[in-house]
Amino acid sequence: MATENNPLQAHPGIVVIDVSDPTNPQATAYLADTPAGLSPHENNKVNEERGLLGLAQSNGPNFAVYDLNGDCAHPRLASSITVPNSFGHMGGWADDGKTYYIGQQFRGVGGILPIIDVTNPYNAKWLLNWTFTGDGRPHDVNTNNDGTRLYAGQPGNFGAPPNNSSFGPDGLVILDVSDIQFRLPNPQIRIISRLFWDDQGQAEQMLPFFSHGRSYLISTDESGGQAGVGRLAAACARGASPYGYSNVIDITDETNPRIVSKIMLEVHDPKNCTKFLAEPPEVGGGPLDYSTERCAVDRPINPTMAACGSRGTGTRVYDIRDPLHPAEIAYWKGPAPRRAFLPGSGSWSPGVDRTVEKQAGLARFVKVPAADGKGHELNLWIVGDAGGFQVLRFTDWYLQTQHGKAIFAEAVAE
Repeated sequence: MATENNPLQAHPGIVVIDVSDPTNPQATAYLADTPAGLSPHENNKVNEERGLLGLAQSNGPNFAVYDLNGDCAHPRLASSITVPNSFGHMGGWADDGKTYYIGQQFRGVGGILPIIDVTNPYNAKWLLNWTFTGDGRPHDVNTNNDGTRLYAGQPGNFGAPPNNSSFGPDGLVILDVSDIQFRLPNPQIRIISRLFWDDQGQAEQMLPFFSHGRSYLISTDESGGQAGVGRLAAACARGASPYGYSNVIDITDETNPRIVSKIMLEVHDPKNCTKFLAEPPEVGGGPLDYSTERCAVDRPINPTMAACGSRGTGTRVYDIRDPLHPAEIAYWKGPAPRRAFLPGSGSWSPGVDRTVEKQAGLARFVKVPAADGKGHELNLWIVGDAGGFQVLRFTDWYLQTQHGKAIFAEAVAE
């Protein structure tokens, strides 16, 4: 679990948590021996296939790899290197765990994508900084199974001026990174296709999954139409969504990606936009934001559920067995931080009264023995800016309903 690099923290750095007993998680280590471990922002990513944790320093040049094999409660530092001109923001692994792509804190059009060779985690090497001259700069990073495609959530804001860090179109860019994957000399990155939308802002995640023979992505936008020029009033006037939501995108034909459904709450519906114009801001903290920031599925092939964390609507769980008709089935809204002293939290600021809990980290579905000792059930791990690491389970009432029985029987099937 990542924390903020605040000198007031009692325990700085990445927190390693033992969840063997889901009712009593325990911190086992704090990774504070590298600049990246101290300040990873959204670069805290594990490649399960190889048992490696990759971290890129937020707004800094350090990249670190930790080995989780053996004693995973106490990760071992494998490499710590300096990446030229890197200002890390949000990165991720190629699926095979041999390449790490570092998304940047972009400033203006274009930007760079530092690429790290982690074939030998104990001798990680900087390969190159790819320079974008236009479309393709990624916020979050995901690849296909063979690592030849990079799905870039390109952050943009409607009508933002050129000096805005997210100037330009907002949405999906599919990039051919085969030259990187195969370590060809003079590697090039090529654009396969683009799919942009102008009713949101700050595209972040492009989460791949497969369902019934077709390939999909779930997108997220961490600030809806209210992030563009003119803010919320302008978004309402042009019929945009006030806050960011998720698209389900069919990429079976990667040259022609198509939005096939939307995962929206009522707060995201453009017809409700004007209702938020009179909403009072948080004391000292500005207006509230109800955007969806990151999603996770219970499994990558034929998933049954997606859990999406947000900036202000808690964690929402959706039935996605039919990707064309997603439906909300559960939610968790934890207690708000209010004015609690939480220097390790991304939401804490002196004097600010936070009235919602930001739960924007990557959720994780975990199959565990059922509470009654019969079979298995799914827990959901999340991180909130007030409650920290949290283990959730679905209520007995829901598990006993016809719909709950059906979806969970499918979800926990071997």
